[in-house]
Amino acid sequence: MTQTKPSDKTIRLIQSIAFASAMLAFVLCILISVNYFQVKSSDPLNSPVMKSMIEKFKNSPDDEQLKAEIRELDLLARKAFFTNQWQIRTGGYLLLFSVLVIVICLKSIELITAKIPVVPGEATNNFWDMRKINRHWVAYSGIFLVVVSLLFAFLTHNELGKTLDLAAKSTGSNADSTKVAANNEISLAQVDSLAQNDSTPTGMQDSSASAPTLDGYPTQQEINNNFAAFRGPGSNGVVFQHGFPTSWDGKSGKNIKWKTAIPLIGYNSPVVWNDKIFLSGANATKREVYCFDLNSGKILWQTLVDKISGTSATAPKVNGETGFAAPTLTTDGRRVYSIFANGDLVALDFDGKKVWAKNLGLPKNHYGHSSSLVMYRDLLLVQYDQSGNTNVLALAAKTGEQVWKTSRDVKISWASPIIVNTGSQTELMLVAEPFVISYNPATGKELWRFNCISGEVGPSLAFADGVVFSVNDYSKLAAVQVGGTPKLLWESDEYLSDIPSPVATSKYVFLPTSYGMMICYDAKTGEKYWEKDFGTPTYASPMLVDGNIWQLDKKGVMHIFKVGKTYTSVTESPLGEGSVCTPAFVGGKIVIRGDKNLYCIGK
Repeated sequence: MTQTKPSDKTIRLIQSIAFASAMLAFVLCILISVNYFQVKSSDPLNSPVMKSMIEKFKNSPDDEQLKAEIRELDLLARKAFFTNQWQIRTGGYLLLFSVLVIVICLKSIELITAKIPVVPGEATNNFWDMRKINRHWVAYSGIFLVVVSLLFAFLTHNELGKTLDLAAKSTGSNADSTKVAANNEISLAQVDSLAQNDSTPTGMQDSSASAPTLDGYPTQQEINNNFAAFRGPGSNGVVFQHGFPTSWDGKSGKNIKWKTAIPLIGYNSPVVWNDKIFLSGANATKREVYCFDLNSGKILWQTLVDKISGTSATAPKVNGETGFAAPTLTTDGRRVYSIFANGDLVALDFDGKKVWAKNLGLPKNHYGHSSSLVMYRDLLLVQYDQSGNTNVLALAAKTGEQVWKTSRDVKISWASPIIVNTGSQTELMLVAEPFVISYNPATGKELWRFNCISGEVGPSLAFADGVVFSVNDYSKLAAVQVGGTPKLLWESDEYLSDIPSPVATSKYVFLPTSYGMMICYDAKTGEKYWEKDFGTPTYASPMLVDGNIWQLDKKGVMHIFKVGKTYTSVTESPLGEGSVCTPAFVGGKIVIRGDKNLYCIGK
């Protein structure tokens, strides 16, 4: 039998591929090593230039040009920070791929090259032995360089992560990436009871409106008389009740009815039903749900959430600004529902006893799960936009059984859904790059979509008078007229938010930024009326209460100002403790989750 000999051309081609891969691997090793020492010697989020500009600003606080330059430099630094992380990951993957190509090429050459048989007893040629030894040394040196470079890549990525966590801890925690929607069906009626006509949103209903008693889930009047979800009824940040104090002081105790320490950390906001307040807290090994008495602040019960089938034994990796209990709870007045960073979902009765529980699978995202829960009638709706598995699903509130599930062709999102009545139908609206998508909440069927957003979406949508507003950092603020064929009314990229959500009325949309700016636009045209710098970072979302906008900053100061074409301050009240959570308003009382304590404010 004749053996086919491979051509020299084939061998040279494989050798060329191996050589090119080796050169690429060598260059990557050098770049990764150099990048590691650069990161070790400098803080990408705290550069000397930034420090110098901040010192200048302390001496010239009214220098608007300097203020704008600091903001621009900060945004560029943070963008470069995340770009660096992406480059390190990509470089590590490319290095591994290059090594794999080299191994495959060398093995291929070895298999297709004919071997000269060794003649027994023949003297060994010392020249070839030395070449073999040299090749081994080259191989060992290359392996050592690759291993060291991969180690540098891992350490660099870890160093950047620590830098971000330290920056996060210095400014607080990202509670407001837990954007929750309301648990109700919204009426189209205008809210005539608000103090000013121009602060009236549509898509909502006043608490005085009558509604038939519906077995198994609350009426519209019950919903409006409580605060059952993040940002209240409809998730549009509008409160239908009145008579809340506008002045308090945590240090002196003025109008502070009580404060109670919260056992475990969590960045979810309080929800209230009648005289019960619900929160959750968690760390890497423990998850709990709490019920506080609204009148006294006493912890009525705390329930440990554990022993759920399918729960991963390994805690997920989460960002310091998200934590293990970011999503806000929701309630239908019958049960309270909570979800955690490991995918554990639980329903408890109002005595703290477990009704049902399940694990939805370990969330796959690089900040941690923060999309909050929302209810539609007797359905619990869950936005679960994870890497490689983006979907929204509905579970039966009483049993936890899956009613419907809809896959989504979007990227990971940390925003939460809203439910609104647009005039012709009730819609469930979600936002994630690149779409705002509306669904039928009863069936999960898609109603419409609009391409208008990009990036890692944190802020939730806001809706008023047939217009939905979406926003994200490094993207745009977009106003979209909803309907069978949605259309863009206007967009702006001057000011953007990466954490707090906007709030809208029929005439205005108010956009907060995480670095402390508040901007007022015409809701229909996008004309900018005014901008206000509070001087303190803000993660909580604004609320529309008694015809005023209420905005809590990270130092715990509540900025209350009038709705209108000009900025008019009402009061500024300090809590005496930092906060990143959006307050709850019910029964003339304001409930605020501070960094360590839960507060109740009332006259």
